[in-house]
Amino acid sequence: MSTHPDDRFHPPTSDDPFWTETCWFTFTVPERRLSGQLYPFFRPNQGVTSGGAFFWDPSGSQIWNCVYAKNLWHLPIPKDQDLTDIRLANGIHYRCLEPLRRYELHYVDQDADEVEVHLTFDAVCEPNHLGGGHLDQPGRYRGTIRIQKETIQVDAFGMRDRSWGVRSQIGAALHPGSPMKRGGYTYATMSEHDAWHTITGDFGSDYVSIHGFLLRDGVWSKLVEGRREVLERKDHCPSHVRITGKDSLGRTLEAEGRMLNRLGVHLNPNLWTWNCLTEWAWDGGKRGYGEDHDNWSASAFRRFVRGEG
Repeated sequence: MSTHPDDRFHPPTSDDPFWTETCWFTFTVPERRLSGQLYPFFRPNQGVTSGGAFFWDPSGSQIWNCVYAKNLWHLPIPKDQDLTDIRLANGIHYRCLEPLRRYELHYVDQDADEVEVHLTFDAVCEPNHLGGGHLDQPGRYRGTIRIQKETIQVDAFGMRDRSWGVRSQIGAALHPGSPMKRGGYTYATMSEHDAWHTITGDFGSDYVSIHGFLLRDGVWSKLVEGRREVLERKDHCPSHVRITGKDSLGRTLEAEGRMLNRLGVHLNPNLWTWNCLTEWAWDGGKRGYGEDHDNWSASAFRRFVRGEG
């Protein structure tokens, strides 16, 4: 099978120990208000990776009381494998079936056999690239999740993203080289023809879109402007969010979402996030599911909780 560079490990461009590559898949069972995600965080210059697997529903919002959470750090990066077909020691197995379009995801809990995942991801549209080191792509997940002794059928839309480059864990900024201390990652998909996504950052007082797309009636275009507004919070977590924007074709987006679950977690040491399954309404009647991520640097979230900003 032919491969694409963005389905493989990217060669580090420096010997910086914080050079990082990620390969994140997120999926849901909306009727159960159940969310799941697999998230390796590769540090090739150190020869190690994390292997995160998280599952949650309204029964718990922290890693100690959610359905399942396990993030193992300092796993060895397999030396004879690439991302096109890779098995990690924590039980994650990824396989690319069609370049930039179709993937197999597997996960088997290695300790107590609590969780087992067998899913296929089929892309809805082409990946949307941000600069030369990040991409986002919506898709449809099909397969099964087993939690304890219950096997759950999955057939729902979700997202994947990839990033590669230097990603320091030191400092107050959410991302190195940026003044941004908090931001959002937000998307919704109704069908193979209607979806949207935006990454927003707070550079002062507003969450401004820095990246995204609008897929409407099968026509795809990049967002050229946008805004994320947190209309309500509950226990520091968003519960009601509004997204507005405009794409390069001049089409406008207005969406409101209400959260159906939430998980507060450090996905990496300097990224605190609320990840929420969200029900969205947009375009005067379209409805679909997606997520809203409320992202913070670790120090910025501590100050927010203390009421310091």
